[in-house]
Amino acid sequence: MRQVLALSYNYLPSHLKPCFLYLSIFPEDFEIQRKRLVYRWIAEGFIRARKGVSIMDVAIKYFNELINRSLIQPSRVNISGTIKSCRVHDIMRDIMISISREEKFMIKKLVRWRKNIRHVAYYNSNSSEIAMDLNQVRSLTVFCERPKELTPLLCSPQVRMLRVLDFQGVRFGMTQKEMDNIGSVLHLKYMNIRCDYDFPNNFNGHSKIYRIPRSIGKLQGLRVLDISNTYITSLPTEICKLRSLNVLRCTREERYKFFDPSKPIQCLFALSCIPVTMSLADSDQRREVTAELHMACSSCWFRTNGVRVPRGIGNLKQLQELVGMDISQTSSKAVKELGELSRLRKLRLETNGATERKCKMLCAAIENLSSLGYLRIRAFRFTDCSLTSLEWLHSISSPPPFLKSFTLFGCIKEIDIGWLRELTHLVKIELGGSELKEGKTVEILGELPNLMVLRLLWDAYVGVKLFRADAFAKLRKLDITYLDNLRHMRFEERTSPRMETIDISFCRLESGIIGIKHLQKLKEISLSWNCEVARLGQLQEEVEANPNHPVLRMSEDPSDHDLGDTEGSATQVEANDPLPKNVGESSQSNQGDDDDSDQQQPITSTEIMPADADPAASS
Repeated sequence: MRQVLALSYNYLPSHLKPCFLYLSIFPEDFEIQRKRLVYRWIAEGFIRARKGVSIMDVAIKYFNELINRSLIQPSRVNISGTIKSCRVHDIMRDIMISISREEKFMIKKLVRWRKNIRHVAYYNSNSSEIAMDLNQVRSLTVFCERPKELTPLLCSPQVRMLRVLDFQGVRFGMTQKEMDNIGSVLHLKYMNIRCDYDFPNNFNGHSKIYRIPRSIGKLQGLRVLDISNTYITSLPTEICKLRSLNVLRCTREERYKFFDPSKPIQCLFALSCIPVTMSLADSDQRREVTAELHMACSSCWFRTNGVRVPRGIGNLKQLQELVGMDISQTSSKAVKELGELSRLRKLRLETNGATERKCKMLCAAIENLSSLGYLRIRAFRFTDCSLTSLEWLHSISSPPPFLKSFTLFGCIKEIDIGWLRELTHLVKIELGGSELKEGKTVEILGELPNLMVLRLLWDAYVGVKLFRADAFAKLRKLDITYLDNLRHMRFEERTSPRMETIDISFCRLESGIIGIKHLQKLKEISLSWNCEVARLGQLQEEVEANPNHPVLRMSEDPSDHDLGDTEGSATQVEANDPLPKNVGESSQSNQGDDDDSDQQQPITSTEIMPADADPAASS
């Protein structure tokens, strides 16, 4: 078997061999995000742009070629069939590592150090200190708590050839002092120090970075800068000198541990104790206190998930992804310059507190983003945990024509946003706090010709009944959470004929769920936490009657989901351990670069299926 797989490598085209070996950097059974991988390929110089084809599209083509040759395995696929992440089989990974060592391509730490190694990856922070020569190293990746031996090396002249610095999710990843010296790593093309939240285990994040130095402007080759979930509140003007930048992710820590303005007494006490804290606390806590204090003072204790973007952002003509811009903290000129980013494909914004004038300027800018495929706008007010108005959206006259994923967290009620009808390419829409009623906007959503995913969260819909005949012709996934007014769900014979997955949580459906038997392609319906349904027995019978043998999953005991008036059923109830989470819908934090994924993460402990159904066919 190994010889056959080794031959597969030998017959690879020359342009795919380094891309294939590069996968040996990642740990065993690690889920590798496609976007993270292809941007690293680009930074390493493995990809060359072709005439009429962007370098990103070429990289994705290489990724798909490796998938088609079965050298890597798809891990997560979204509703549109796009592969968002992959894994490497154990045997194939052993072959990769063997070839990589022979060709001095990569070294896994804890083995004897050799010169001329190009790629270094740490999997275990307990490595013994080794005299290291990093002069020739092109990529440095850490998948564990930061090793102590790296302390004197990072962002020093010893790593002058470094192109890729990847500390994603690493505990104690990078210090502010090291960040201040980042300008000395002149060849850097990919920098990822994002904190991946593991709530509630890592509530405060890992990175204690609170400032981007002005020397960042020296990194003229930088393509990817991911500083998500740090304590940074604003970007320096020098960021606008990075003309090669493709990706800028800059969300900030939105919670306060020590200096929470919503708890003034606790905040004042923490401020008064700073001298004692700085003298008695360990180094990590001192860094955390310092970072949070800088964040609080530089933002005047304003709570937001975004950062201030400087004027001149319009100079970044190669930018394809901008995540974390706070409109209220950003100047009007910078907001206007957004419209000059003609290659922008993904945009995530915070708008709480922004003036009406700025919001209208934002609308004008969005109209000019002809390449935009993903748009997320959030108007969340932290002081009372509410979603503020997005009614200014009616100012948009012609939306981006190729928008595929659209997320709105804010109140729009029944304002006239008829331009939604023009989103004929829209595949996914996610609404939170919108307070829509049965009316024109909901009708428009039901008429969108390519809509496959609909997520309604936190009173996005305040009507009593949901769905009507002939609506949502291509909808395949429905996710409903915290719709307090919703009482009734009925699927008519011609409603959502392609529906595959329904997930309902924190709802009280006093009139039940009716018409499941009409959903001929349904695979799964989940009653998640705090979902109560009348006539649960009738729902079970309809699940049994459905010719596609869908699975009914429940997060709690059936009696906790049933509002009463149930009838007997020949349904078999099987109690299981909680199902493993599917890799899928990311929170703001994590798969931050995969916010457009469409998979669900069920938290279930009871699975119900027809007694005569084939379990394999139902899963």
